[in-house]
Amino acid sequence: MMTPAERTLNDLDRMQQGISVARVQFWLIAVFVVAFYVVAIHLAAVDLGKLATGLPKLWRWIEQAWPPKLDEVPLFLLRTAETVAMAAIGTTIATLLALPTAMLASRNITPFPRLYYPTRWFLNALRGIDSFVFALLFVAAVGLGPFAGVLGIALHTWGSSAKFFADHIENANLGPFEAVRTTGAGRLTTIMYALVPDVLPVLLSTTLFWWEFNVRASTVLGVVGAGGIGQELKNSMDLLDFSRLFTIIAIILVVVTALDQLSNWLRQRLG
Repeated sequence: MMTPAERTLNDLDRMQQGISVARVQFWLIAVFVVAFYVVAIHLAAVDLGKLATGLPKLWRWIEQAWPPKLDEVPLFLLRTAETVAMAAIGTTIATLLALPTAMLASRNITPFPRLYYPTRWFLNALRGIDSFVFALLFVAAVGLGPFAGVLGIALHTWGSSAKFFADHIENANLGPFEAVRTTGAGRLTTIMYALVPDVLPVLLSTTLFWWEFNVRASTVLGVVGAGGIGQELKNSMDLLDFSRLFTIIAIILVVVTALDQLSNWLRQRLG
């Protein structure tokens, strides 16, 4: 039988051992993190010297960009409209494909449980390939132009949207769903009347987010020939026409900011 003093000493010993183990774990983690970033900096070829010598060159380009060229603004606005249209159509196609796919990828409501994991793997594959890569592939398949960008956006956004939809459905309250099912209603009818109204605001908000995101992402698809304002951006860079480039960037910033505000306002209304 230990005395209170002995128990106190044992508790202190265990506490000291715990502190020692925690210190060792802390230093092991610290060494791992430092080693990771040392290797990452080497692999990323981070060179502050190159940055120091490149900044004056960048400043000279900025000086050459003024005044901006305004004679081609109508063309730039047309190309920007193409970019917004690409994002809108691609996001819409992706959403229409994502809704039924999300049902298959939701463990709690899928009518075909055996397709749960294959559907999830398929969506992960779509998410893992960027819209830029998809657009590059479709330029080779359907030719240059915005249509390739629409297809690239649609496939990547399909995987991402369906994953978000499925995750939200799996976390949704299924009380109304189960209640309607007990009345003998079919699965599709139950989903439409008991589940969709509950998750619809979140689904619409997610769709707006992806449309806003795709407008920004679409600005670079023109680099691979997928049309939109990105094509004019690439042409200006190739020609080192910095005043034209500055005008294009300014228009992109204005349009993206306006769409961001519109999207936020719509999401607040949906919330």
